[in-house]
Amino acid sequence: MKKISVIVPVFNTEEFLEDCLYSIVNQSYSNLEIIIINDGSTDNSQQIIDSFVEQDARITSYLFEGNNGMGVARNYGLQKATGDFIYFVDSDDFIPLDILQLLMNNIDEYPVISGKLKRTDKSENNNIEITEVSPIYYTKKRTKIFKNKSALNRLYRKDFLDQYNIRFSEEVAYFSDIAFIAEVLQHTSRIPYVKECVYYKRRRNDPINNASLMQQGKKEKIKALTFLYIKLKGNYEEDTLVSKYLDQQLLNYYRKSIVVYFKKEENIVDVFEDLARAMKKVDNRYLSNRSKLLKREIKPMRDNNLKLFKKVNNQHQMLRGFKKGFKSKRAFYLQIYRSVFTKLSLKNDLIIFESFLGRNYSDNPKYIYEHMVQNNMNYEFVWSFNETNKNIPGNAKQVKRFSLKYYYYMARAKYWVSNARIPKTLGKREGNIYLQTWHGTPLKTLVFDIKDIHSADPNHKKNFYIQSRRWDFLISPNQYSTDIFRRAFQFNNEMLEYGYPRNDILYSKNTTQDILSLKQQFNIPSNKKVILYAPTWRDNEFFEKGKYKFTLKLELDKLREELSDEYIIILRTHYHISNQLDISEYEGFAFDMSNYDDIAELYLITDILITDYSSVFFDFANLKRPILFYTYDLESYRDTIRGFYFDIEKEVPGPLLKTTESVIDSIKNIDQVQLEYQERYNEFYEKFCKWDDGNASKKVVDRVFKQEID
Repeated sequence: MKKISVIVPVFNTEEFLEDCLYSIVNQSYSNLEIIIINDGSTDNSQQIIDSFVEQDARITSYLFEGNNGMGVARNYGLQKATGDFIYFVDSDDFIPLDILQLLMNNIDEYPVISGKLKRTDKSENNNIEITEVSPIYYTKKRTKIFKNKSALNRLYRKDFLDQYNIRFSEEVAYFSDIAFIAEVLQHTSRIPYVKECVYYKRRRNDPINNASLMQQGKKEKIKALTFLYIKLKGNYEEDTLVSKYLDQQLLNYYRKSIVVYFKKEENIVDVFEDLARAMKKVDNRYLSNRSKLLKREIKPMRDNNLKLFKKVNNQHQMLRGFKKGFKSKRAFYLQIYRSVFTKLSLKNDLIIFESFLGRNYSDNPKYIYEHMVQNNMNYEFVWSFNETNKNIPGNAKQVKRFSLKYYYYMARAKYWVSNARIPKTLGKREGNIYLQTWHGTPLKTLVFDIKDIHSADPNHKKNFYIQSRRWDFLISPNQYSTDIFRRAFQFNNEMLEYGYPRNDILYSKNTTQDILSLKQQFNIPSNKKVILYAPTWRDNEFFEKGKYKFTLKLELDKLREELSDEYIIILRTHYHISNQLDISEYEGFAFDMSNYDDIAELYLITDILITDYSSVFFDFANLKRPILFYTYDLESYRDTIRGFYFDIEKEVPGPLLKTTESVIDSIKNIDQVQLEYQERYNEFYEKFCKWDDGNASKKVVDRVFKQEID
């Protein structure tokens, strides 16, 4: 049985290393030599390595002083390897349990066999049993196998690599694989490819704090690629296939990455000379069938004419922008925003408000706005809505979100006020002030505190980071939230620790007359008590990005049968949930008010709140009324989907219930439940509600909005 040497370089991957090593040591092909090179890690990677070395005699580890780079680490592994075959695994990736066996079964007498690389955002290992595969053989088009610039998921014969001294470049931190690949291509004529052999290449969901090598600085990557390209082109001038492969890698990277980097003109000068030297070496025959746009950009680079290149780049960036703009009305308006509206001056007296991505008139932005209207503050107000013509006080203009007027006012307004994220495509201008009010005390882990992203947006962390860099102020409802926001949002600007403006109404309108008036407004029977059921959304239940679905687990027929003489129930789903609940058969007992703008007004008429993991209970606790937690999927939600910041079984001010029957029983015995949880409720109130006093709106306005009107 031939031996495979599996080489695993490690650098600060403690978060992923166990997944990686487990996937290797549990391979069905067992005759392995596992060589781990710790390339100067400063985290707990070495402790993890040591624990695996103790348990598996096949593992040998080496520790480097300082970080030497991927090329050095892999070459050292090759030097130490004694196996007949070589296989590389990056320490943040993982492989299915049969992959090495499948590759061995199909390599025959070839020097190398290739599998498929699949990018993933999760830690799950999809071990689908495969018994039969059908290799595809590449000869003249074998460069296609390496178009991803990676040596991963190929099984190499060790004597083949040694015969031609095929090694990785040690001169660059990025793209060191290309030197290795060039040699492999030169010394092979046919390579089998088995698409069923999948290697899971992890796309790290935290490219800010825990970036993979290729998620790091763009300038350094461009310099590394151009340096390596120039050197290798000189080595392979007589090898048409390898030379063309190198040209492909340079031009494809230019088209997909460098062009984007050059959207900011100031980036050009840092890499222009390196790029110009590289472009002079691109084969004219290969360049001839490229687009006119590309050739027009390459010519001033080859002529080393920086001034002309900047001019051409500027024209082409604008052209690309307008080309994208013609794909849709929204894209066209965005281009107008960037090219025209942002060239106009900011209006110091203009404020644009938005709540929950334009869905409604509510939450912290509403109460900040109303305080300013009531105090006759001399500003021009604009509200962004998905549907306009809402009945709101004051003389604010209403614009449809993503309309041309929306982009105009977003460009001109000195102040942005939002409780969610404003699209990252809207660049924040110098002098623009962004008040982020946010929309809740966090129970569920947020952004950079989440390990695996299970939502529909795998780039959630990266996008959030880009968007949150624009926040000048962030409102916090309590010290607990401040501590989490600082860490989970990586927010370092001014925190407004005043409580939430949206909770002001819970103090100013908590009267018998105001509650009765609201019930009449909602056509709710005044002689019935009100139960409010306000569940959150599940990250892993969605139709598409940004559109989540919800399945009602609370059995309304049983609630109606047992409680309808005394209670009615209001349903209020999270704003992310896009499917409408059909409760028509419960008319008169159940009311769906998910589309009602302001949940704070619903709190006021509510006698008992039922929720799950939504942050609504933090706000509702200001009223000191009973709260029940219907947590039918607690284990799944807590342990897999999101996770919590504290132990809800010990800290929330009410019982955790898993069945409709237990919910009904608690409602029937609500006085007893209140008494049982009174001490915990008092502690909860002191921790989460003491900053709220009915004056948060005033405090925020006094701090942020200064009269700077021309």
